[in-house]
Parts: sequence; structure tokens; C-alpha cells
Amino acid sequence: MDFITKPFGWLMMVLYEFTKSYGLAVIIFALVVKLILLPFQAKSKHSMMRTSRLQPKMKELEKKHGANKQKYNEEVAKLYREEKINPMSGCLWSLLPFPIIIALFYAIRQPLTTMMGVPKALLAAPDGAIYKLLEQLGGPTANGTYLEIHQAEFISRPEHFNAFQQLSDKLHQIDYHFLGVDLGQQPDWQFLWKANWSDPSVWVPGLLLFLLPIISGVLAYFSSKVSMQINPVQGNAQQQSSTKSMMLMMPLISIFFGFSMPGAIGVYMIAQTVLSVVQDVYLTKRYTRIMDAEDAVKLEQQRVREAEMEAKRIETERKKLENKTEVNRNTSKKKQQKAERQEQLEKSVEWEKKNAPPEVKDEPGRIETRRYARGRAYDPERFDGEADGNTPEEEPAEPAAREEPAEIEAADAPDDGDLTVEEADGPADDEDDPEQE
Repeated sequence: MDFITKPFGWLMMVLYEFTKSYGLAVIIFALVVKLILLPFQAKSKHSMMRTSRLQPKMKELEKKHGANKQKYNEEVAKLYREEKINPMSGCLWSLLPFPIIIALFYAIRQPLTTMMGVPKALLAAPDGAIYKLLEQLGGPTANGTYLEIHQAEFISRPEHFNAFQQLSDKLHQIDYHFLGVDLGQQPDWQFLWKANWSDPSVWVPGLLLFLLPIISGVLAYFSSKVSMQINPVQGNAQQQSSTKSMMLMMPLISIFFGFSMPGAIGVYMIAQTVLSVVQDVYLTKRYTRIMDAEDAVKLEQQRVREAEMEAKRIETERKKLENKTEVNRNTSKKKQQKAERQEQLEKSVEWEKKNAPPEVKDEPGRIETRRYARGRAYDPERFDGEADGNTPEEEPAEPAAREEPAEIEAADAPDDGDLTVEEADGPADDEDDPEQE
């Protein structure tokens, strides 16, 4: 914890040495912390405002996918990705002030070891040098939550400081009073019943100390009210109810911290709240102008896209009328693959048509599978359909044609008693004729 509290304690000591006022040092400390956290809180504010502007779109998604919560969450996550918004970034940066308050609390509660850097061994009982001197002078030594504050006030007295400074050169005189209020004291919530109203020098500082947590709570409520006015909640009824509950809880938390810690914490919370209101108003106006300019650019880009689409539609209609339409290659990968498959299918069908065997036509020269059995130039009408003594319709079947030579041979065969041609004509030419010799 020291690595967090030591830097804040050192800063408080530097501011006190510069201002010589503890209350003013606390206020400047709040300002420095606010400036350090400004970039982170500005980022958180920007993210929250961008998320708030998405509420109309989220309501449309809720109407569309109201019954399907899983689908609705997926669409909302997709919307956040498209708009580059991290919905948790606003909550993360808003939690940073709490560790700072804790570190400041330790710096205020332990001024000797945290702010001044006095070694703990000098304060340790029973052998610490400062501890022994406190016992000798009757200073506070009993353990308690704010023991170091009481010890610092005792050591800072003019009659005691020189003796203690000889023990450690890191000791400094600290005056916790600011506007008549001892900021090292813890406000008492029962002050109104315990106050000595007869002595103004007693009850006036006590009343001012008592009012610090009250003022802190009122300003916290005012800050929440201003934040709701400049950043109206556009969520559903549950979100609006949650925001109103937080608006009531934050003042109560401020009041609780104010009565549980020294008055310096109350001054810090008051200063922090006032600075937060100023910061919220400034950032809201600044980012409203920036986001309005971004929305104007988006609307102009959308208008240009719509104009381009309308021009393309008109051009497409014109080409349709002129029968000059072209295939749009600027499609998705799935559509391109489908178009390629269709193109390949068309090429395959065309190739099959081109290489398919010719259709069987009525060819006069064909006999069954023999295309040119009767000749390539065969024409049954050449001799008025009587080229072979038969019309094409009366053409005998092939088996009968095959039996025709046997029948002719049987009809032309001579009887046993008849002479053959060779016998009637005499001997053959190749026999010797003595008369011719």
C-alpha cells in the first residue's frame, strides 16, 4: 500500500509547504488529481455519450429480437463492434477516484510517516526516540486510528517543535486549521445534541466541521442532478430506475465517508464534486459538438451512397431497356462460386451437344445400320419409284434378297436330257482344231 500512499503523501507535503494552508493544499490536491485523471475520465465520458446515442438503435433491436435474448445480445455486441465502443470502459475509468480517496485518507491519517517520511522506528514503542520524547512531554501515545494526527499537532506546537526536530530533520510543523475548522478532527454526527451552545468559540468551529459532510452530500446530489439533465437517460424503465437510485445513493455515501473520516476528507470531496460538475459540463459540450460533426459526416456519406445506388439503379434500368446489361462481378464469394458452377455447366452442355453422334435421319441408302448399303447417291424416286421393280414401301426384306440368287439358280438349272451351252456350241476354244492347223 505504501507504493500508492507515499506519492500522494509527498504531493500533499509539497502543496502544504507551498501554500502554508492545509485546507488550501487539500483543494489544490483535488485539482491536481482531477487534471491527472482528466484524459481517462474524458475517454469514459466519450464512451458513455456514444453508448447513449445508440439507445434508439438498441430499442429497435429489442423490438425485433425481444423474445430471443441470445439473438438480441449478439446483435448488440455486433453494433458495439461496428461503432467501436467498449461498454465497460466508462465503468472502469469511473472507479479510479476511489483508490485516490483511500490514498489521500492514509496521507491525512498518517502525516508523520506518509507525508513527512519519518521512519516508523522513531515512532515505535517503547524504544523509538520520538515515542520516548512524547511520553516525557505528555503527548499522545495510545493507539488509535488518528494517533499520528494528534502526534503531529502536538509536535507542531512552537514549544515542542525544536526538541523533536533534533531527533529527525524530516519533521515539519503542520497546522490543520482552515477557516477556523480543525480538519484533523472527525465530525461528530451527534454534535447538535452534545454542543455547548453557550460558547460560540466552541460550537461555531464544531458546527462548521459538522456541516462539511452535509455540504458534501448536497453537492453530490446536485452533481447527479446536473449530470442527468445534460445526459438524459434513454434506456428502459429498469435503467432509469437504477440511475435514480444511484442519484440518491451517492449523497448518502458521501455523508457516510464525511462522518467516518477527518474533516480534510470532507473538504476534498466538496472540492472534487465541484470540479466534477465543471468537468462534466465542459466535456458534455465538447463531445456533443464532436459527435454532432461525426454524425453529420456519417449522414453525408450515407446520402452519397444512396445517391450512387440510385444512379446505378437508373443506369441498370436504361441498359435493360437497351438490352445492354452486364454481369455484375462485384458479388460475394458464394455468389461468384455459384456463377462459376453455372458457367461450367453451360459449357459442358454445349460440348455434349457439339460432340454428340448425329441424329438418325431418313436416309434412302441406309439398310439398318449400314448408311450407304444402296449407295451414297441412291434415290428411290429416280425412276419413278421403279428402279428395282419395287416401290420403297414394297421393298422386300433383306433375308428375301439373300434367297433370290438360289431361286434364280434353281430356275435356270438344265434338265438331265437337255444340252448345255457348251455342248451345243461344240468344243471349247482352247482345244486343238486340226482343220485350222
